[in-house]
Amino acid sequence: LLQGTKDFIGLAQTGTGKTAAFGLPLLQLVDPQFRQPSALIICPTRELCLQITGDLKKFQQGNETVQVTAVYGGASIVGQIKDLKRGTQVVVATPGRLIDLIERRAINLENIEYVVLDEADEMLNMGFQEDIEFILQNTPKRESTWLFSATMPPEIRKVSKKYMQSPVEVTIGKVNEGNAAIDHQFYQTQHHNRYEVLKRIIDFNPGMFAIVFARTKADAQEIAEKLTREGYDIDAIHGDLTQAQRDKVMGAFRERVLKLLVATDVAARGIDVKDITHVINYELPDDTEVSPLPCCLFPRPSLLPFPSARP
Repeated sequence: LLQGTKDFIGLAQTGTGKTAAFGLPLLQLVDPQFRQPSALIICPTRELCLQITGDLKKFQQGNETVQVTAVYGGASIVGQIKDLKRGTQVVVATPGRLIDLIERRAINLENIEYVVLDEADEMLNMGFQEDIEFILQNTPKRESTWLFSATMPPEIRKVSKKYMQSPVEVTIGKVNEGNAAIDHQFYQTQHHNRYEVLKRIIDFNPGMFAIVFARTKADAQEIAEKLTREGYDIDAIHGDLTQAQRDKVMGAFRERVLKLLVATDVAARGIDVKDITHVINYELPDDTEVSPLPCCLFPRPSLLPFPSARP
């Protein structure tokens, strides 16, 4: 389906192989001799941007005839401009940084033939709809638009109708439904007792290697600091950290120097860590249709949300 010039909509939960689904065809379709970007992948976060870039390089098995360049906020734009000037066929970008590069005339999208919108629902949830439409309007030679999403809200339908021509639509599993392979557990507690309940769950699972989701950056930092003071191997990742700080925290977590990671759902988008045992929602997510991203990436984690019940 992705070897021609048809527009395509893929609906599937995160962790179902979407990167390979669009990445492998792209690597075959682009011309490695052409030194201008001909494929553009847009994704919501820095972490996902770096993950996709790394996967595309792995797919080439060390023989990187197709150059892949990541552009995202939180890193030096000067360095990214230099990377683009060296010549690249595939650009993986977050919307904000890409628009910054467009406005600086540091990137040329006139020869883009293939556009991939990955995690489209999350990008719209984060308020990137205008940015995405602006980017699509600046790809006049676009032959194919491939949209991947876990859900299909009305806003995405509007974008697809406006910028896609009779797209082929494929659904893996059920749209707007979580992964049935996950063992869900719910603990109802009073709002002011959540922290103590969280500690008890951690203590009763000594082998836990987990991500705890908090609603705000302040909550994530506070939870991590309190648990650190009590001797737990934990840190936080959220939007107030620099890229270097985020990389340091994620490196420690992947190496299991940290056993617990507290994250906002936006900051955690695109996290790729193996063997997670539990995913914990400190509060119920704002969107009741979709639990925060990582749950479906892991084999059989426990999802433990704490409702904001008050007396």
